Amino acid sequence: MPQPPVFDVLGVGFGPSNLALAIAVTEYNATARAEDVVTAHFLERQPRFGWHRGMLIEDATMQVSFLKDLVTLRNPNSTFTFLSYLHGRGRLVDFINHKNLFPLRVEFHDYFEWAAGRVDDLVSYGHDVVDVRPVAEGGVITHFDVVSTTAAGEVEVRRARNLVLATGLRPALPEGVHASERVWHNRDFLHRVESLADPRRLVVVGAGQSGAEVTAFLHDRFPSAEVCAVFARYGYSPADDSPFANRIFDPAAVDDYFAAPEPVKRKLMDYHGNTNYAVVDHDLIAELYRRVYREKVVGRQRLRLLNLSRVAELDDRADGVAVTVESLATGAREVLDADAIVYATGYREADPTALLGGLAGRCARDAQGRLSVGRDYRLATDDDLLAGLYLQGGTEHTHGISSSLLSNTSVRVGEILRSVLDRRTPVVPEAVPAAVPSQPEYAISVSRVS
Repeated sequence: MPQPPVFDVLGVGFGPSNLALAIAVTEYNATARAEDVVTAHFLERQPRFGWHRGMLIEDATMQVSFLKDLVTLRNPNSTFTFLSYLHGRGRLVDFINHKNLFPLRVEFHDYFEWAAGRVDDLVSYGHDVVDVRPVAEGGVITHFDVVSTTAAGEVEVRRARNLVLATGLRPALPEGVHASERVWHNRDFLHRVESLADPRRLVVVGAGQSGAEVTAFLHDRFPSAEVCAVFARYGYSPADDSPFANRIFDPAAVDDYFAAPEPVKRKLMDYHGNTNYAVVDHDLIAELYRRVYREKVVGRQRLRLLNLSRVAELDDRADGVAVTVESLATGAREVLDADAIVYATGYREADPTALLGGLAGRCARDAQGRLSVGRDYRLATDDDLLAGLYLQGGTEHTHGISSSLLSNTSVRVGEILRSVLDRRTPVVPEAVPAAVPSQPEYAISVSRVS
């Protein structure tokens, strides 16, 4: 069997994190000597670039400054900055006059698509990675063979000296709750809301930013419907976006967190969790309160905030959902017959080693069973695994609260690229696959081969 094409860096997933890495590689190669060029490719399951499309509500804004884009903190001279995007779109002056650090979410998504389009030679969309196999030479693993399948059922193999896993987060639903035609996670919100025709009542579960946005959207979109927001808190809690608290997202804060002992790490998360988790922008909280008060004045209450409450039972029927809401204070229950229920209950980290098969056993873990990750985002492995495994995401326990956020993305990819360059070793031309079961013939369709 012919050797697959070999890349210095192969990325699994092509969301903002690996997009930023593709840009970093492109910018490095633009000035590198021919012998120092980094060959890279990325595999993405989706048919095109997309980032939380189900929550691209038209008037929703980013919770992060436009300066924390894909490149600025790493290279403010880059042509991939958000400001370069605005200039190319003819909106730079308009944005400056707007006097706002926080773009619309749909605009930032368009920026991501614009950037992705400029590096589309480095990505294969519609490719689902199904296996990662070790390639050994001289008793040590020097490469990985990454197997992917297309929607048409074609199987392709690419060989990598370094693998960067950026497989994103998974929607979290409460135990026993399953998504259906009328039970949604907010990830799919805009894709599903079009199916509603003149609903009478809608229920939203969750007290964070997404829950508040969905509640406001439904209240606007369906002026005849009752919208019930259910959450355990007394009310929506504001996000702490004050300047000193925001230092938890600084690049230097990653160093502090990484070096801190475990008890200090836990304290930092407790102290500053309200910068990101289960919190809502001040303006949105004020707007929802105005709506509730206005409806009390006019005597028609369509927006109901059921605080100190939980969903105790859920009966998903063909004609709707019966939602039993229980007061945490009194235990009293109320059954809400609704057309749909939206769970804005967050996300959980996916196991980044799920794709690695037997290689996962070579990854070191701490006393709590969590992956051991170096400061350069490289997984700690046994000594016989020389090829690099890097994580973009799944590192909150080692690198802090910004691990799954945009704040440090541009800096992080620079650190990963620097680690790859620092660890470069001469290519072993005759590397052979480690012992694996017999393999089928693979179709290989890639453009950049080292």
